Amino acid sequence: MQRAALTATGVYTAPYVISNEELVAAYNEYARNFNADNAARIVAGELAACPESSVDFIEKASGITRRYVMDKAGVLDPQRMRPRFAARRNEELSLQAEMAVAAGREALAAAGRTGAEVDAVICAASNMQRAYPAMAVEIQQALAVERGYAFDMNVACSSATFALDIAVNAVRCGTARTVLVVNPEICSAHLAWKDRDCHFIFGDVCTAIVVERLDAARSAHAWEVLGSKLATSFSNNIRNNAGFLSRCEDRDPDDRDQLFVQEGRRVFKEVCPMAAEHMTQHLASLGFTPLQVRRFWLHQANLAMNQLIGRRLLGREATVDEAPVILDEFANTASAGSIIAFHRHNTDLASGDLGLLCSFGAGYSIGSLALRKC
Repeated sequence: MQRAALTATGVYTAPYVISNEELVAAYNEYARNFNADNAARIVAGELAACPESSVDFIEKASGITRRYVMDKAGVLDPQRMRPRFAARRNEELSLQAEMAVAAGREALAAAGRTGAEVDAVICAASNMQRAYPAMAVEIQQALAVERGYAFDMNVACSSATFALDIAVNAVRCGTARTVLVVNPEICSAHLAWKDRDCHFIFGDVCTAIVVERLDAARSAHAWEVLGSKLATSFSNNIRNNAGFLSRCEDRDPDDRDQLFVQEGRRVFKEVCPMAAEHMTQHLASLGFTPLQVRRFWLHQANLAMNQLIGRRLLGREATVDEAPVILDEFANTASAGSIIAFHRHNTDLASGDLGLLCSFGAGYSIGSLALRKC
């Protein structure tokens, strides 16, 4: 068995920023228009009025102050309230592939690697823009990964950590020496921007991670993977019913269940203890306790969730140094969130420091990797 390490990361940041102030202004105009257009039905009790949003509501509910998106104008158009993307020809690089290639090149450069040295590409994200051919195979070609294999996978917000588990095991078993994991998340495309309770949640980004044999690592900031742990438990509390059968069921693409839906309070109550227990058990299996962990890179969905998980792990509030937060800037970026936190906050630690990377989300799914700085 070979020793595996995370040796480099890359991040592609979407080109546009939407502040909470901009988002609230656009949403409230939509809400006022909706209420005016449906005034008679609302008075008759046939339809609920659309409530207005506020910056204070968003920041108290989530800790988010802004988000990066692939398209801004469409989201902020009260008559549209969704991104506007131009269709690309089959001969052109796909949108998600374009994001992944940019993040992947950054990660490979940081690892001192070229595409020719990569054995596998895993594209792991909460949504893929098409069914086939796999996005990963397109990315493989664009990065000149001339050998090996590539495939897509989806475990919602845990896609990145589940893919890392597969990559680590491939390296340990010797079926690959170097694996590139990419996570192109265009969450703005499946967000219900017309729903006050969630219109602020998501942003767009792509992360990339290089996993390779520790004895071959060229990076000055390699992290050995001591162990990984995955868990799933079925729940309907986070769901998106859009799929290839939708057209056969004569669904309207704008139907609410064709977009992101969640029972937020239930998710909070159920996932936080599950995630804390998962991480505690994972560390115990390796002979560690949470108090020995120098840094936690947690899923970036909601500030209050991470604060509660920190208290359950440590018996006190976790400091921002112990559990860095990036969701205030990026919002929830599904599987990429914990990877952004790791990307931004891992190079300052010392050799021998222990870290834990963890994601949790729809499924329910939870994935964690225990890491030690080399």
